[in-house]
Amino acid sequence: MGLVKGFIMKVRVLLPLAVLATILSMPAVLADWSYTEDVTDHSYVHLSGYIDEMKIYQTDRGFHGQKLVVGTKGSGMIDRRQTAYVYDDEVYGDEMYFNEWGTFDHRSVQDGTGESDLRNALCAKNYEMGTVISESYTNMDYLIKDTTIYQNDNVSIYQIASEGRGTARLGARVKDGPCKGVTIMTYGGTYIGDFNIRQEIGSGDELYLTCP
Repeated sequence: MGLVKGFIMKVRVLLPLAVLATILSMPAVLADWSYTEDVTDHSYVHLSGYIDEMKIYQTDRGFHGQKLVVGTKGSGMIDRRQTAYVYDDEVYGDEMYFNEWGTFDHRSVQDGTGESDLRNALCAKNYEMGTVISESYTNMDYLIKDTTIYQNDNVSIYQIASEGRGTARLGARVKDGPCKGVTIMTYGGTYIGDFNIRQEIGSGDELYLTCP
């Protein structure tokens, strides 16, 4: 019984990142850019109840450009703000900026939605630079986070600041180029309990990192 319960828990933890990775690899048609030169998205949510949301951004279709997926699912008291800018420039190339700031306080609710576990996950890929980063938070009592992603054809900058109680998983990879480049850095971490995390990764020809 313990093994079965452990297996189910592992599947629940890994599922959000598996879904994100699958969506990122799909040859979606979200980015055509025949007429649109840029897209901006700014949103704020205050909620006491249940949330199930996901957003996908990309500058190009298939295994090209920059891509990002972010989602939150579960019950609780939630305040979150998201800002995104996605550009397609013939001179300077593709460009993507994304920030998510939020406070997530888990509270069980009886609303017919099933399990009330509160989860948040994000995955960003820059195919032009060969970089990727992911973060996921599960089994949360509470989470305070401020994540900023900046990607273009020459630079990847990932900044994660999170504090909470639960399970946090972070991972990243930096390669020297998009295809057969040498893997310069691989990072993976699991943090269970009370955590306070600051992680900043930059790759490219022009970097500005603020982590002390």
